[in-house]
Amino acid sequence: MKRIGVLTGGGDAPGLNAVIRAVTKTAILQYGCEVFGIRDGYDGFLGDNGILPLGLNDVRGILPRGGTILGAANRGNPYARKVIRDGKEVTIDVSEEIVKGIQRLGLDALIVLGGDGTLHIAHELYERGVPVIGVPKTIDNDIGGTEVTFGFDTALNIATEAIDRLHTTAESHHRVMVVELMGRDAGFIALQAGVSGGADVILIPEIPFKYETILAKVRQRVERGSYFSILAVSEGAKPWGGSQVFSRGGDEIYVPRLGGIGQTVGEYLEKQGVETRVTVLGHVQRGGTPTAFDRWLATRYGAAAVRLAAAGGFDRMVALVRSQITDISLAEALAVPKRVDVHGDAVVTARGMGIFFGDEV
Repeated sequence: MKRIGVLTGGGDAPGLNAVIRAVTKTAILQYGCEVFGIRDGYDGFLGDNGILPLGLNDVRGILPRGGTILGAANRGNPYARKVIRDGKEVTIDVSEEIVKGIQRLGLDALIVLGGDGTLHIAHELYERGVPVIGVPKTIDNDIGGTEVTFGFDTALNIATEAIDRLHTTAESHHRVMVVELMGRDAGFIALQAGVSGGADVILIPEIPFKYETILAKVRQRVERGSYFSILAVSEGAKPWGGSQVFSRGGDEIYVPRLGGIGQTVGEYLEKQGVETRVTVLGHVQRGGTPTAFDRWLATRYGAAAVRLAAAGGFDRMVALVRSQITDISLAEALAVPKRVDVHGDAVVTARGMGIFFGDEV
């Protein structure tokens, strides 16, 4: 193994730079490899300035930095790329150019840091001869085969702090505070931040809710002398018999953008005479300094990915299982998205402490 590449695809997540640093240092110091960073995801193989040689000096000081020094492109699907031709927007397949770019660079391994979309592309490129290794990255924690993805812990801590801060103003003004959190179709952030922050109601995609039962819970708290309530709402939550709320539709390239369910819940409560304020935490959850856990996990993932590449374990993804780093096939990791177990101890614990999920009668 003489040359490896590393790229960061999809949305950014705290810990990306820690992985890049670990990949670079392990490859150089342990295996004597050249390391190349690919700018802006797979797009880096298409442009003239998309390849960045990485040495030890290039990764010095990046461990605590959020974002990614390589840039990311969450719309960089080489199998469906939008371009303008003859004044019209068309979708083209540039995957062959990506494969040729990898071959020109002479990479013995390509380490791909990404979520389900980026890793799906990596698996497809492997089937065309590209030696890929996957590293699971997403704040949503929704990739199968691993107990946790890096970036999740940081997002969870930010969300919990936000709920802590909302508590004081909610209690002072006797209001209901709704905080909408990220997570797409998985409710891990809302569930764990809600429990950790002492939320009274938690709404997650895995448990459809009823508006009237939320109202009943809020009024019940008032009757018991608690004149405020905190609602932690996952962006993918939806009512019984209803649909998720989107702020933007999708097409063959752009996935629909979730957002607005917090406002919808808040407006319903307002119409019932309950003073309510809505906070959408949004991309604050993805930015800033990664937690110590995310730095630790990302570093272990990066080093393990290089070792896996040296052993020829391609079309596989590093994973955390029972606190140990292992690896599984990309096909296995992508087969079934991870979701909150609605019968698991986390939900059972929350229910037992009186936290409401909106599905109760």
